[in-house]
Amino acid sequence: MAELPIAEARFDFEATLSGHELSLPRRAWTTLQLNVTRLCNQACLHCHVDASPKRTEHMSREVLERCLELLAEVPSLECLDVTGGAPELYLHFRELVERARGLGKRVMVRHNLSVTLDGNPQTGEAMDWLPEFFAAQRVEVVSSLPYYEAYFTDKQRGQGVFDKSLSALRRLNEVGYGQGSGLELSLVYNPAGSFLPGDQAALERDFKRALLERHGLRFDRLFTITNMPIARFRRDLERRGHYERYMEKLAGAFNPAAATNVMCRDLISVDHDGRVFD
Repeated sequence: MAELPIAEARFDFEATLSGHELSLPRRAWTTLQLNVTRLCNQACLHCHVDASPKRTEHMSREVLERCLELLAEVPSLECLDVTGGAPELYLHFRELVERARGLGKRVMVRHNLSVTLDGNPQTGEAMDWLPEFFAAQRVEVVSSLPYYEAYFTDKQRGQGVFDKSLSALRRLNEVGYGQGSGLELSLVYNPAGSFLPGDQAALERDFKRALLERHGLRFDRLFTITNMPIARFRRDLERRGHYERYMEKLAGAFNPAAATNVMCRDLISVDHDGRVFD
């Protein structure tokens, strides 16, 4: 194994696991995650794949077909997790979802909400059909919303994104999402800076109360996500001199009880170019 840089060696995850007498053997695959495009209508500060409106990478037809074969051939694969970029901007997005559902698989889409209103930043194609398509295919929608106030959301995602996100959430509610109909709508919160998220249950209560009382909007559950110190977010941390301090926060928050449930034990991820990660 190549020697780690000094700063990285201080935060060696494998050494931390060994120190707690933990190992993470792979379990049976249950989720196939496809990162189908780098194209996005946003260029968020925390993005770990450097997605933006200028990116052109898309998963090829060849890689797509092989992934669908894998989904059909591996019985333990129950769920297709589609992400990006904004995965809805992928050339074959609708086909991918429909074929996976045709195989009887759960389909989860990482949906940034604002793409419904913005459309495709390169072709101008409208994306306002998304809520009805999601409902028709019974897609599990996982939508990112940095906060329930405009200032923090727009700071992380760009001016006007909060209002667009509310409009997209309203459309999802109108077609049955978040209404107890079985159409699942989850929100994802991640901090807008170099700090760690608060308690998930408390934040979910705050989000539900604020969105319902202020905007009449509903969702099923909230997930809190810690920002990965890589790509665009890492460069911003380094520019501000916060990288090592942030890494110290992550290392200090290590939870041995949670480590055994990391998703990489039963998820396999395929990048747009066909590279496989676990």
